[in-house]
Amino acid sequence: MKAAILSALAAVTIADAASKTTRQTPDRTRSLPAISVSGNAFWADGERFYIRGIDYQPGGAAANEDPLIDTEVCSRDIERFRRLGVNAVRVYSLDNNENHDECMDLLADAGIYLMADVNSPDYSINREEPHPSYNADYLQSVFATVEMFAQYDNTMLFFSGNEVVDNENNTDSAPYVKATTRDIKNYLRARGLRQVPVGYSAADVASNRKQTADYFNCGSDDARSDFFAFNDYSWCNTDFLTAGWDQKVQNFTDYGLPIFLSEFGCITNGERTFGEIESLMHSNMTSVYSGGMMYEYSMEDNDYGIVDIESNGEIEERDEFQNLADAFSRWPAPSGSGSPAHSTTHSVSCPTQNSLWEVDGDEIPTMPEEAEQYMENGAGEGPGLRGPGSQNAPDSGTSTGGIASGEPSPTGSEAPRRSSDNGGSEDSNNDSAARGLVIEKDILMVTGAVVAFTLFGAVLL
Repeated sequence: MKAAILSALAAVTIADAASKTTRQTPDRTRSLPAISVSGNAFWADGERFYIRGIDYQPGGAAANEDPLIDTEVCSRDIERFRRLGVNAVRVYSLDNNENHDECMDLLADAGIYLMADVNSPDYSINREEPHPSYNADYLQSVFATVEMFAQYDNTMLFFSGNEVVDNENNTDSAPYVKATTRDIKNYLRARGLRQVPVGYSAADVASNRKQTADYFNCGSDDARSDFFAFNDYSWCNTDFLTAGWDQKVQNFTDYGLPIFLSEFGCITNGERTFGEIESLMHSNMTSVYSGGMMYEYSMEDNDYGIVDIESNGEIEERDEFQNLADAFSRWPAPSGSGSPAHSTTHSVSCPTQNSLWEVDGDEIPTMPEEAEQYMENGAGEGPGLRGPGSQNAPDSGTSTGGIASGEPSPTGSEAPRRSSDNGGSEDSNNDSAARGLVIEKDILMVTGAVVAFTLFGAVLL
C-alpha cells in the first residue's frame, strides 16, 4: 500500500513538472506517413517515395520571409501546388519563432511534404570564414528549427546546408556543414525527437561533385548524411544523354544513399517543357535517383518562376505553370519500388585531399562546448528571421578541436535514445512522431524532496 501511494505521488509530481522546453504532443492529427530512408531510396508506409516537388520561397532569398506562417499566403499557393501535382515543397527560410501548424496541416491535407532548410541568411555557415560562423548561437537557431519541425509527420527532411561549397577554393567549409549534420542528428536523438533524415544540398560543381558527395557519406554513422542532393541545371530542353545524366547515374550507382535533385530547371534554352521529369521517373534513373525539385514557384530577380505574385497578392500564372502541370501528369511516379540499387545504406571512402578538395577527411570539428546544454535542456525559443544573426557571434563559443570522422562524437551514440527511430538511415515503422519527456534538474530536486518526505511520513504510519 505504501509503495502504491509513493508511486502514484511520484508519477503525479513528475507529470506536473515538465520543463518549458518539453515537447507537447500536437493536437492535430497528421494525414501523411513519415518518410524514412532504407538503402538508397525514400519510403512511406513501405512504398517507394519519388520526389516530385517545387522550390518555394516567395520574395527570394533577399526578402528572407517564411511563406508558411501566413495562412492566407500558403493556402493561396497550396491550391496551385495541388493543381501542379507536386508532393513536396522546399522552403529555404523558416521562422523558428512563429507557429506553422495551420500551413503544415494544409500541406498535409494536400498530400505535400516539406523539405526544411535549417539555415537562413543571418544564421548559416559563412563559406569564406566557416570556423567563427560555426558557433553556439548558430546551433541554437538550427536546433530551434529542428525541434519545431520534427513534430510534423510531413516534414520529410532537413537540409544542413545549401551550396556552401560552390567552387574549388572554399572546400574547407565542408567539415563545418558535416559537423552541423552530425549535431542535428545527435540533437534529434538526445531530445527524443523523430529521426527526420538529414543531408546536404550541393552545388553541381563538376570539378569536385563526386568528392563532395563522397565526403558527406564517409566516416561515422552519426556524421554521415542520410541522403545527398544537388542542384542540377544541365538539362536545357535537351535529353538524357546530351545533359550528361547517364554519366551521373553511372557515377552514383554504388553510392549507398538516396540521391535527388534539390533544384532543376535550366532557363537558357527557351521556354521550359520540363522533359527531365520523364527521365527522373524512368527506369534509366530510378535505381539511383529518387526524383527532384523544380526551381522555382514564384518569379524573382533570377527569372526562374512559373507564377508572378502581384503587389496585392494576386497570382498570375505563366505558360510554364501549365507546362509543369502537364509534365507531372504525363510522366507519373513509377509503380513499385523502381529497383533501387541497394537494399541497405552503406558508407564510402573519404575523398583524397588534393588541390581540388582541400579537406582532411579524418577529422571534423567538435561541437562548441557552449552548445552542449541544448542537447539536455532543448534549444528554447528560436531567434526567428529578424534576430541579430550568428555569423559575427564567435564569442558565443566556437569549436576548439576535431574528432576523428570514423568515430562517434561524444554526444552521438552515447546520447540517450528516448524513442525508436522513424527515419534517418534505418529501416523502421514511422506511423507517428516519437515523444520524449525532459525534466529540469531543479524540478527533479524538488520532486525528490517531496518523495523523500512522503516516504518518511509513510514509514511513521
